[in-house]
Amino acid sequence: MTRLITALALLMLALLSACVVAPPQRAAANESKDRITASDESDASKRARVRLELASAYFGRGQLSTALDQVKMAIAAEPNLGEAFNLRGLIYASLGDDRLAEESFRRALQINARDADTMQNFGWYLCRQKRYNEANALFIQALAVPQYADSARTLLTQGVCQAFAGQTQEAERTLLRSYELDPSNPSTAVNLSELLYRRGDYERARFYIRRVNSITEIASPQTLWLAARIETKMGNQPEAQVLGNQLRTRFPDSRESSAFERGLFDE
Repeated sequence: MTRLITALALLMLALLSACVVAPPQRAAANESKDRITASDESDASKRARVRLELASAYFGRGQLSTALDQVKMAIAAEPNLGEAFNLRGLIYASLGDDRLAEESFRRALQINARDADTMQNFGWYLCRQKRYNEANALFIQALAVPQYADSARTLLTQGVCQAFAGQTQEAERTLLRSYELDPSNPSTAVNLSELLYRRGDYERARFYIRRVNSITEIASPQTLWLAARIETKMGNQPEAQVLGNQLRTRFPDSRESSAFERGLFDE
């Protein structure tokens, strides 16, 4: 089974910031077409919004218990706040509580059956549980939601999940679609490069990883190591050595630097 191990850290960083913290929107009592402003928001809704924003911030910093406390208070203030249950699912998934994670995602979709962000996050959760068909169905549903603004992210997630499932051709097509929509996302480029490398398509793999490593702030031990393995497979030892020198200089204590020194290019 193809596994995109090198890119997983980048990918998870992208996915963990996926929850929506926008305040719940309410129709005006007179069902007018006027814009909803701060004066239309109830006190309970305001409290829920503030708690949800705090929960999201704590979650992003890895403070899971504090994030969970805040999201519980958001739900207490606004019991039908789907975004809060979406974030609750992410938190419980991170805590390893599968029952409550799945319960949370399903509750979020009960509240809003067209919430593409919850479909995205629930799909990734199911993928990690190796429930690939269920996950793929949710990705397809999310992509079908009109005006969904995050199609590139969902395609990235779907492509990685397909690769985990061993569906390498489908994964390549999906990742290419994601890349076409958002070529600036390094997670997509790294995952695509890793997939092509493992399929033996070294020239194309080199193209994508070079784009990532050309930006010093983005290049990491994982991306430099992938590039070094690609150059080694292509017989370009001078370039592989340059990449190895960067690993030694910038990331001397990394596992990738150690692997380069030991010549473990096939592991």
